[in-house]
Amino acid sequence: MTPSLPAPALLLSLVLAVLPSSASAISAAVVQDTSALRFHGFRAGAQLDELHRVIRRLDGRLRCDRAKRDRRVMECRGTVSDSALGVPVDVWVSAIDSVAGVLTLSAELNAETLERWRRRIEASYGRVAAKSQGSQRMMQWVRRGRMLRLTWRTDRGQRIASVSLVDGRVLDGWGGKPSPSP
Repeated sequence: MTPSLPAPALLLSLVLAVLPSSASAISAAVVQDTSALRFHGFRAGAQLDELHRVIRRLDGRLRCDRAKRDRRVMECRGTVSDSALGVPVDVWVSAIDSVAGVLTLSAELNAETLERWRRRIEASYGRVAAKSQGSQRMMQWVRRGRMLRLTWRTDRGQRIASVSLVDGRVLDGWGGKPSPSP
């Protein structure tokens, strides 16, 4: 015969047995890692092969050239035409040792598409106040050495907008290494 626990102790042991797994599931659902700072599949600090896959998925292409001054640096240009972005978008990447240090998506946007981009970013990373500098406005999010910046301005009647993704750790690492000789 096994000893029985009093009802309150039995209930407490059942709750404690279930609590860790429930708490883990709840925290996993509620807490998300926002340090990656992504926009439409692009992320700060992505490997070039990852960016090539994202761009192909978005019906685009990316062409990279090695910098003459520092062979570790790749300068890449491309375009994507995904309908969810609303318009064709230019892509610029500066990669160090095949990792994107700076990635920029840029396009001419109407007010509705710019608002959709802004809402998408705010849904992921929270609301921030827009700052102005002359005719240019920008909103910026920073997480663990990474930055996402939405910038827009009107130029000759056209609204130009960009999303820049910067991985400060990649840039800091590049600055600490000696440049190989040509």
